[in-house]
Amino acid sequence: MEVEVKLRLANAEAHRQVTALLSPFHVITHHQHNHFFDGAASELSSRRATLRFRFYNDDERCVVSLKAKGVLVNGVRRVEEDEEDLDPKIGRDCVDEPGKLLGFVDSRIMGRVKEEFGVVGKNGFVGLGDFRNVRNVYEWKGLKLEVDETGFDFGTLFEIECESSDPEEAKRILEEFLKENEIDYSYSVASKFSIFRSGKLP
Repeated sequence: MEVEVKLRLANAEAHRQVTALLSPFHVITHHQHNHFFDGAASELSSRRATLRFRFYNDDERCVVSLKAKGVLVNGVRRVEEDEEDLDPKIGRDCVDEPGKLLGFVDSRIMGRVKEEFGVVGKNGFVGLGDFRNVRNVYEWKGLKLEVDETGFDFGTLFEIECESSDPEEAKRILEEFLKENEIDYSYSVASKFSIFRSGKLP
């Protein structure tokens, strides 16, 4: 179970303020390209599950993730998550031809998708589309903060994420920091994937 704090920053200026204040604590920047898939008969989405291929810094790394039963309340998201690395070339082949996800990919997660969600048959998987994200990672006050700038076709989302075993305390520390610096924020109300699928910013 992944548990994370998700706070939405109001605009690009709020994002700029946060990244400037946190710059001494910067660890790494990831350029992510996220691609999503479902079964041809909506086998995953009908059961609130998401299959994602995430490419880092073009084709430096590819991570397959399966998320299910996500709940987001008061800026804290809980979701079942399973991840594993995949050869980026194989990942790109599957993006180009989603049908290759059946039988072509030797993957524990893909095995789960087939067995638990019953994605089978000649149609198999379909691509749902993609979006890009720039993620700045910081180590700050014992927290690992991920400050995102997510580009959708219909707008840009700015967000802070912080995975934590004590999300309420992490949220308290983050909110105190944002309020002290008069940075406009709110609790995130939807996952990036949900926003992507809705076609509009919340």
